[in-house]
Amino acid sequence: MQTKHCAACGQDFHPHPKSPRQAYCSKPACQRARKRKWQQQKLKSDPDYAENQARAQQAWSSSHGDYWRHYREEHPDYANHNREMQTGRNAKRDGKRIAKMDDCISSKTAPNLHSGLYQIHPVPDSVIAKMDVWTVEIRVLKRLPGRRR
Repeated sequence: MQTKHCAACGQDFHPHPKSPRQAYCSKPACQRARKRKWQQQKLKSDPDYAENQARAQQAWSSSHGDYWRHYREEHPDYANHNREMQTGRNAKRDGKRIAKMDDCISSKTAPNLHSGLYQIHPVPDSVIAKMDVWTVEIRVLKRLPGRRR
């Protein structure tokens, strides 16, 4: 029987006879690594899979809203280390603001945009975005008379 080196741990193993292309041994940690690699490739190559994963993660997050608060309370070393690492990341930002999911102009502070024709131009990023965010400048080309929003 052929001996192979595990792609995760590097140990020698004998592949299952029905899976001659097997690259990972049967240790749970190596199987997790195999699944993680497959999942990362799938997220990059399959937009439907990525969207489904995002929806599932969002649903879990909304039903477990206090998970991270409890985790930080129960793991103060993690919280302190994360705080120190974030301080270092903030120092490298060159003054850029960090945009969050809910970081948008509210209707109370937004200018009154009337119905009309607008031109949108991308501008250099001044924000580090956590999600798909476009930084744009909106210019009024023509307002339509008598119509609002």
